[in-house]
Amino acid sequence: MEQMRFTRRLGPDFPLETTLPFTAKMALDSNVTYRQLRELVHLGLIRRLIKGVYLATEMGDSLDLRVAALKLVVPEDGVVVDRHAGWLLGADMVLAPGEHLDLQPLSLFLPAGRGRLRNELAHSGERTFGDDDIVEIGGLQVTSALRTAWDLGRVRWPERAIAAIDQMHRLGEYEPSEFLDGIDRFRGQRYVTTLRAVGPLADGRAESPPESVLRIWSKEVRGLDLVPQLEVRRAGRFLGRLDLGNEHLKIGDEYDGVEWHSSPEQLAHDRIRRGEMIDDGWLIEVFTKHDTFARRADPGVRMRRLRDLAYLRLNDAEAA
Repeated sequence: MEQMRFTRRLGPDFPLETTLPFTAKMALDSNVTYRQLRELVHLGLIRRLIKGVYLATEMGDSLDLRVAALKLVVPEDGVVVDRHAGWLLGADMVLAPGEHLDLQPLSLFLPAGRGRLRNELAHSGERTFGDDDIVEIGGLQVTSALRTAWDLGRVRWPERAIAAIDQMHRLGEYEPSEFLDGIDRFRGQRYVTTLRAVGPLADGRAESPPESVLRIWSKEVRGLDLVPQLEVRRAGRFLGRLDLGNEHLKIGDEYDGVEWHSSPEQLAHDRIRRGEMIDDGWLIEVFTKHDTFARRADPGVRMRRLRDLAYLRLNDAEAA
């Protein structure tokens, strides 16, 4: 095993089935060392699907692979909840930022009376579930999309809550009214105040968690009234889509994440798209992670300035 040679794919001398997920223990039992696992991850030949579970990178991603990975570590009566339930249901972005690089413990709970899992792979405990709260996916017990949305909204930080709920709303598995009507069932539970505060603000049109966070900030600015994914047209021609925008004021807020707004091609596309909107009279503020998530970040300052410029322009136009 020490002489294993690897190309862009795991070679025939790799001792495990390369089309299926495997745990670190399975690798060690097959004489693959921790050092070799780290090297394979570094080379990009394998990746960690979830904490403690690996997969050949060439296999890509699918629901079947996610289920297979979780079944390796979830006990028979365990229930997948919170972030990992959302991930399994298809809401990829409910996972914590960078979780694919620094994997967090799995969100697993047992039915009330069964105690908690005690291992380094799981963030666990007991939870009471209703008859409609659990669905089965590939033999796994998983909280339903609706229950998952309620659970993800009951956290300390409103920004994290709204980002997760927006992503669950995007799945279209329930009506927003059904979500709002069910909030009261969690009365008295931990962080239900967060769920009550952000629940009515949730919007499935948000395409990414940072957009959701910016929208929360915008709610603190009176008169801004931004809506997600606003399409901008001039004389019927589509110019682009703003992450957040107000058509009456002709203003927009955009979030530029590294993944989609950093390559020369992406930057050129953004420049052309926004340039056409600016030529059409739109005022646009662009935010990055430093503007949005840094410890002392306050996007509201720039949002208020944008609002003031827009209203000043409107007043000048009316006075002319």
